[in-house]
Amino acid sequence: MGRSKEFDPEVALQQALELFWERGYEATSMADLVERLGIARASIYATFGGKRELYLKALERYDRQRDVVGPLSQPGPALPAIRAFLDGYVAECLADQDRRGCMVVNTAVEFGGRDAEMFRRVTRSWTELETALSGALVRARAQGELAAGKDPYALARFLLVLLQGVRVLGRADPDPRRLRDAVDQAMTAIHI
Repeated sequence: MGRSKEFDPEVALQQALELFWERGYEATSMADLVERLGIARASIYATFGGKRELYLKALERYDRQRDVVGPLSQPGPALPAIRAFLDGYVAECLADQDRRGCMVVNTAVEFGGRDAEMFRRVTRSWTELETALSGALVRARAQGELAAGKDPYALARFLLVLLQGVRVLGRADPDPRRLRDAVDQAMTAIHI
């Protein structure tokens, strides 16, 4: 009978996520992972595969931990929900003392288009966000909060780009006025 694992894979995966989120993929070595997770290199390989596979699992976990759809799909007025969602992104960036940013955005910046699987994961995450935003904007138009001539899908893409920019600026230079002004202008562009 084989030996049972002497560690909790879920705890180890969360620790790997935190390390990758802090340092990125390239700056994290297997030795760093062994030290942070407190498990042997062979156990990491046996449980998660190599460093790349562990990163992909950590990125997937990060994405699952975020609730993008919930805040935007609640019944009631949609534009205040969108505003609260945008303000939440800004608040999260301003509260990020370690300036880790968003792991999805960090992955996009670090890998660009060089890794097809990483690119697929990033675009899947952004598509989920864009879909949630467009759903809220379609609801806003149906409720008379958005002018009939405004394209909810184009506005959702605009907000997606704005939010990713907020994440990048929040990591590099989280100037509250700059981030809040951007959200104010976005909401002005959306209103009737």
